[in-house]
Amino acid sequence: MVLIQIGTFFKNWMTRNGFSVEVAENVRDITDFLISVLIIIVVYYVLKFLVLSIIRKIVRRSNTTWDDALYNNKVFNKALLLVPGLMLAVILPLTLSEFPAWMDRLLLLTQIYIVTIIISLLNAFLNSVYDIYQGFEVSKSKPIKGYLQVFKIVIFIIGGIFVISMLIGRSPVFLLGGLGAFSAVLLLIFRDPILGLVGGIQMSVNDMVRPGDWIVMEKSGADGMVIDISLTTVKVQNWDKTITTIPTYSLVSESFVNWRGMEESGGRRIKRSINIDMNSVKFASPEQLNKFKKINLISPYLNEKEKELAAYNAKNKVDDQVLVNGRRQTNLGVFRAYVSAYLKSNPNISQEMTFLVRQLQPGPSGIPLELYVFSKVQAWALYEDIQSDIFDHLLATVPEFGLQVFQNPSGADFRKLGERLSDQGE
Repeated sequence: MVLIQIGTFFKNWMTRNGFSVEVAENVRDITDFLISVLIIIVVYYVLKFLVLSIIRKIVRRSNTTWDDALYNNKVFNKALLLVPGLMLAVILPLTLSEFPAWMDRLLLLTQIYIVTIIISLLNAFLNSVYDIYQGFEVSKSKPIKGYLQVFKIVIFIIGGIFVISMLIGRSPVFLLGGLGAFSAVLLLIFRDPILGLVGGIQMSVNDMVRPGDWIVMEKSGADGMVIDISLTTVKVQNWDKTITTIPTYSLVSESFVNWRGMEESGGRRIKRSINIDMNSVKFASPEQLNKFKKINLISPYLNEKEKELAAYNAKNKVDDQVLVNGRRQTNLGVFRAYVSAYLKSNPNISQEMTFLVRQLQPGPSGIPLELYVFSKVQAWALYEDIQSDIFDHLLATVPEFGLQVFQNPSGADFRKLGERLSDQGE
């Protein structure tokens, strides 16, 4: 009613001032259109202020998180952007009917605007769905970011088809029918997303990787925590704080190590050796055995072992004058028993998981005495402290058993040898 009155006022004023009725009507239509646009802008900003103020208060008072996600991703803002487009689509035929060419162009732009806002609205809604899903415990094992990205690609493709069909004036069905001719090109363009979708489904179904997993993939140089799994890439924050990006499908088609099993097992493996110099391995003399019996951890073991060996040698009438006859204890065997007893007394070592103290194949670097046990502590820094404390103690204990740790001669060793030869020469 207001537009009609304003338009009639301008028309009457112009006719009174000598303008033709046709020109006056054209100016009236243009004036109606411009005033309508102004009213639409005012209505939009007033509506935006009122609606968002009410929604903001509701969100702040609510204890749920889904409304926060919708508000933070501006879903309501984008929904309000539809109002001016819909109002303009209604106003244009009423105000610019005398200018059909301009009306058609503006209607086309308005329709494209509405389609664009709908795409943006759906994109914001999917972002909100992702944020809401992240609040559930299942999100840690079943990420959905890749699937949402697929939905977004589909939405953008459909939206693009509608926009193109509007611009060329053909039905969207016509464009969809013609996509078959470009299928090879589309497959090439969307090769990575398609492979990523397939890989993401396989990873999710087989529970191969989750955000927060520690993975090692030597080919890609990745060694750290998975921080993001998307449609095409998996981001790994390495321990040096660098970021490695791995194609999603590579985690399905190539090998990698996931340390989640270790974290869920309740233990972390310690697998390290001490190389013993073979020249220091000897039968334990009675004096050494008496000394070893003063070590609390192995005193019961030595007493039992001594009885066992004495009974065996007596039964088999072993000649004690020859050391190789019968069965005797060696300093390396006693040390191995001490290492085992020491680890069993350590509260940080699991007694339920694999527990081995064993000799490996002797080689140029001596006899490896390997510890294969599991720490109860999994945190990296504390785990390394426990492991270091164990080997600090054992390395300092080796000489007490008449043994030597093997290491290649250093410059200091050659210098000492030279000094000895020099002293002997004098």
